[in-house]
Formats: sequence, C-alpha cells, structure tokens
Amino acid sequence: MSKPVFVGAGVAIVTPFFEDGGINFDELGRLIEFQIAQGIDSIIICGSTGEAATMTEEEHVEAIKFAVDTVAGRVPVIAGTGSNDTAFGVSLTKKAYELGADAALLVTPYYNKCTQEGLFRHYAKIAEAVPELPIILYNVPSRTNVNIGPELLKRLSVYENIVGVKECNFGQVPEIYSLCGDRYALYSGEDGLAVPMLSLGAKGVISVIANIMPKETSKMIHDYIDGNTEDARNAQIGFIPLVKAMFCEVNPIPVKEAMNILGWNAGPCRLPLCEMSKANHDKVVEVLKQYDTSAMADFLAK
Repeated sequence: MSKPVFVGAGVAIVTPFFEDGGINFDELGRLIEFQIAQGIDSIIICGSTGEAATMTEEEHVEAIKFAVDTVAGRVPVIAGTGSNDTAFGVSLTKKAYELGADAALLVTPYYNKCTQEGLFRHYAKIAEAVPELPIILYNVPSRTNVNIGPELLKRLSVYENIVGVKECNFGQVPEIYSLCGDRYALYSGEDGLAVPMLSLGAKGVISVIANIMPKETSKMIHDYIDGNTEDARNAQIGFIPLVKAMFCEVNPIPVKEAMNILGWNAGPCRLPLCEMSKANHDKVVEVLKQYDTSAMADFLAK
C-alpha cells in the first residue's frame, strides 16, 4: 500500500484575482491561513478550482511557490501540474518538486483524447522524470473526455511514486479496488459522494465546498474514518444543498461567487469563465443562509 499524501479533506483552493486579472497573493495568503486555522488536511494549489488552465507558466510556478512558502510545512501542499502536453507536464512537475511541493496532482490530458496506451506513456514519462515526488492522478472524464480505466491503474502500479487517484468516476471505484487492492490512496473528486467513496475504502476528499466550510468538511471525513458513520452520513446529506449550489454553473464560478458574497476578495474568474447569472447568484445567496459561516466571518473581522 502506498502511503497517503494526506487523510481527510483537502481543499481545491480558489485563486483570487484582481479585476485586471492579476493574482491577488495577499488574499490567497489569507485564504490559506483560514483553511489551516480551520483544520483542513491539505492545500491543493493550481487545480481546476484554482483556474490553472488560464495561468501562464510563470504564474503557475509563482502560485505553487507562494503556497509552499505560506503553508511552511503545516499541511501537505499538492500542486496541480497536469497538462495535455506531456513535455510541459514533466517540466512543471519538476519545478513543483524543486519548489518543495509535497505531491503533484496530474489531470488526464484534455482535448487530445489519447488512448489508454497514450495515457500510460504520459503518466509513465512524468513519474520517471520526478521519481522522488508523490503523484496523485486526477480522473475527471466530464472535463477531459478521457477516463483512467481500472486496468490502466493496475498497469501504472509499477511506478511507486504514483500513490493516489482523485477519482470522479464513482462507478468504477469498486473495480479499482478489485484489481488494485489498496495499492492507491483514493480521494473523492465529488463533494456529494465523499462518504460513499469512504465506504469503499477512500482516504478522503479533494473538495470545492471546503473553500467555504473547511472544518465541517474535514470533520465529516474524519468522523467516518473514526467510526462515527452516522454523523458522517448526516453531514454528507446536510451538504447536498451547498454542493448543488456550488455546481449550478461550471466550477469555480459558483464557489468564487460565494466567497465574494461572504466577504472575501476572491475577485472574478478569468475568461472564458464569466460572472454567473442573476438567478443563480440569488440561489447561492439563499443556500449560504442555511449554513453556519460564522467562523469565516470571525476570521475576516480580525
């Protein structure tokens, strides 16, 4: 069994932007401090929720360095370094390692629609290039139109530094465990299915809603792991309105809107993502009223 990079809830943290499009590092620093103060188990920087697809290479590297330096070893920092260009993925993953990231999160190549053989070679190339860095594969077919099949995961198991999978294709999780046993630490990539994933053996969740409720998200995961399954089940069900609101438009539009509503300077999304509709904005406002966000308000008031 590979050692998990973390157990519990990791936040797929948003990247705050100024109106002119630049990264607001001061606000990113505040967001990181809030997450750590609330007991989050890991920070995932430059993922889909962080709008890494719109970042230049320089911004990507700068954001990873900033997160590593700000966290300063208090929790693991996982850097999104995936690309649909294998050579660039190798380069970015090497830089993340040099900057001190604890692990890399590698989304499947998008747009190219590679075969399972191409996907094997892609991940093998990166794993071989940075053997010292733990790697978590990111399987999100709804965004990439590429699936990491269970048979491919079994084949990739020869690379010891590929230690985990952020899995959004819930239906294949039982087969992954059937073929691979506990070789990989699996993390739910779906907030609404975190507890069901745990019931199959997952180690946690990489979460969007944790941007808003880190303490509660982490508690849900640890409750299940610690045997408080009824509390975890109730929390999962209680989160459903928030999960639905956070995905009423494409991520991260709703979560950045929510952060702004709650008093953060998360700023706008970068094009081609744009502001959400008035109807969905109003929906987010109403859903947020159902949850206790006082810890965030107290932090922001300091």
